[in-house]
Amino acid sequence: MNAVLSVEHLKKAVEPSTIEIGQVHSAVQRILEDIETAGDEAVRRYAKQFDRFDGNIVLTRDEIEAAANQVPRRLKDDIHFAWDNVRRFAEAQKETIRDMAIELAPGQMAGQKMIPCTVAGCYTPGGRYSHIASAMMTVTTAKVAGCDRIVTCSPPRPETGVSPSIIYTANLCGADTILALGGVQAIAAMAFGLLGLPSADILVGPGNQYVAEAKRILFGRVGIDILAGPTNSLILADETADPEIVAWDLVGQAEHGYNSPVWLATTHRELAIRVLDHVPVLIATLPSTNRKNATAAWRDFGEVMVVDDRQGLVRIADEYAPEHLHVQATDTDWFLDRLRCYGSLFLGEETTVAFGDKASGPNHVLPTSGAARYTGGLSVHKFMKVVTWQSATRQAAKSLATATARISRLEGMEGHARTADIRLAKYFPDETFDLSATN
Repeated sequence: MNAVLSVEHLKKAVEPSTIEIGQVHSAVQRILEDIETAGDEAVRRYAKQFDRFDGNIVLTRDEIEAAANQVPRRLKDDIHFAWDNVRRFAEAQKETIRDMAIELAPGQMAGQKMIPCTVAGCYTPGGRYSHIASAMMTVTTAKVAGCDRIVTCSPPRPETGVSPSIIYTANLCGADTILALGGVQAIAAMAFGLLGLPSADILVGPGNQYVAEAKRILFGRVGIDILAGPTNSLILADETADPEIVAWDLVGQAEHGYNSPVWLATTHRELAIRVLDHVPVLIATLPSTNRKNATAAWRDFGEVMVVDDRQGLVRIADEYAPEHLHVQATDTDWFLDRLRCYGSLFLGEETTVAFGDKASGPNHVLPTSGAARYTGGLSVHKFMKVVTWQSATRQAAKSLATATARISRLEGMEGHARTADIRLAKYFPDETFDLSATN
C-alpha cells in the first residue's frame, strides 16, 4: 500500500466563481436549435449579435491574399518556422500507425486500414488574443492526416474582421475555406454544413465555454477532439530550479485567462517561498489585460505545494493530471519513465510550455480538467479512423462457423447461429457438425 502523501500547501486555490453550467448549456442548446432550423439566416443574425460583424463571412481568395499582404515578412518567417515543426511532427506521428494485415489461421485474414475523416472543422480563437498557433495546430494536423476538406473559422473583430495573421496561417497550413465567424454560430455552421459548406465529420480546436459546450452537445453527431476546460499547468521542481524562471513560467500560463490554474510542486521549501515572492512582482510588469487575467488566475487558482521527495512530485502530477507538465529538476529521464498523466510533458529548464504553445512541434490542443488521466491531446490520429476488415476461404470458414454457431446459441441469438449453419451446409454438404450449445 502506498504511504500517505505529505503535502504542505503554501498557497491553495480558492473556490472559483463561475457561470452556472446549466445556464451555458441552455443558451447554447437554444442557439444550436435555432441555427439548425433557420440555417444561414440564423448564422448571419448571430454573427451580427455576438461577433458584431456585418462583413463577408466566407472569405474570398482576394480577401485571403489581401490579408497575407498585411503580415510582416519577419512574422511570416516565424510562422513558417513553427509550421514546419508542427507539420514534420504530425508526419512522424502518422507513420506510427499503418495499414496492416495478419493471417490468423490458414485462409483467415484480418487487417486494419487508416482512413482520414472527409471534412474537418477547425476553430481558432480570436477574441482576447489572436491565436495564430491554434490555426497552425489544427489545420496542419488535419492536412497531414489527409482530410479531403478543411474548414477553419475565427471570430472577427467588429471593424477589421479576422486577424490577417490568422488568415495567412490558416491558408498556409492548408485550409480550403476560411470563415470570419466565431462562437456557437461557427461551430453550428461547420457541423450542420451551412453557408455552402459540407457538414464536418469532426470539430477541433480550443474556444471559450460556449464553444466547448456546443462541441459537447454535438458530440456523437460529429466527432470532437476533446471536451476542453480552462488551460492549466503544473511545474515540478527541485532545489536546482531557478526561482525566477519558475515564476515566469507560472505567470506566462496564468495570463491565458482569469480561470487558468497554475501549480507548483517542489521538494525545496526555500524555492517555493522565493517563487511566491516573485510571482506578484512579475505579474505587475505585464500589459493591463494580461495583468488582469494573470492576477485573477494566480489569486483564485494558483497553488504552491511542498512535498518530501521526487516520488511525491510524481504522485502530485498523476493526481492533478495537468494539461501541461514541466519538470525543472535533475535527472529528467527518471521523471519521463515514471510520469503517466499529462497532456504534454516539458523536460528541463531549457524548454517551456510557451515553446509548445507556439512553435516546437507537438500539438498544443491538449486535455484539461484532469482528462489527461485517460486521453492525450490532438494528433494526426484524431482525424483518422482505424477500421478493420476480414476475409476467409471456405476451408477457414469451417472452424469459424462452428464456433460462431455454438457461441451464438449459447447467447440465445439463433439468427446469428443460422448465418453460420447455412455456410457449413453449402460449403461442406457431406459433413455433419454438432452445432448445439449444450454439449
